Amino acid sequence: MSMEALYPFLYAEQSDVTPLLRAVAESTADKAREIVVLRQQLAGHFADTLIACAQDMADRFAAGGRLFTFGNGGSSSDAQAVAQLFLNPATDGRALPAVSLTNDVAVLTALSNDVGFEVVFARQLAAQGSAVDIAVGLSTSGGSANVLAGFDQAARRGMLTVGFAGYEGGRMAEADTIDHLFVIPSASVHRIQEAQTTTYNVLWELTQLALR
Repeated sequence: MSMEALYPFLYAEQSDVTPLLRAVAESTADKAREIVVLRQQLAGHFADTLIACAQDMADRFAAGGRLFTFGNGGSSSDAQAVAQLFLNPATDGRALPAVSLTNDVAVLTALSNDVGFEVVFARQLAAQGSAVDIAVGLSTSGGSANVLAGFDQAARRGMLTVGFAGYEGGRMAEADTIDHLFVIPSASVHRIQEAQTTTYNVLWELTQLALR
């Protein structure tokens, strides 16, 4: 789909800005409605899985486990947000040990340069992860090779694995290395990442409740 098809108001040649502003407002409202409907659909669909995943995560944390998160691009930002949420919650929640594997630029560039980008998460998990830990990986497409390699390594080490994907789940939906997988059924990268944000925030809240 072309940019003009997505945002036709940006390409309209007119001096009167009123129709342009109206189109912007309508586009914004449409996108807001889309994410609201999607979140409502997921609330019931993910309910049991979220509860089970939160309990598993709480069990790992209670046993001294740590949370490792990873992803690429926008999913890297989300991975950092997940780690921050668990490590330093803005509310009265319990702080839990968490680290994003995308934070250390020196390690990422060294592994990418010396070995290959596909191992940047797997090598870190091999060095730091243990059977009591948790691995959370995010991929909008569900097909990121380095995220899948990270799950492979985490599963070999006996870690609890949690995945977030979009579309129909991609290769993540076919993998047998992910204990809990949350697939956002949308073809829009924006809606996928917005819904993923809601999902992992709910997961954090449920984990906090399970630890009480």
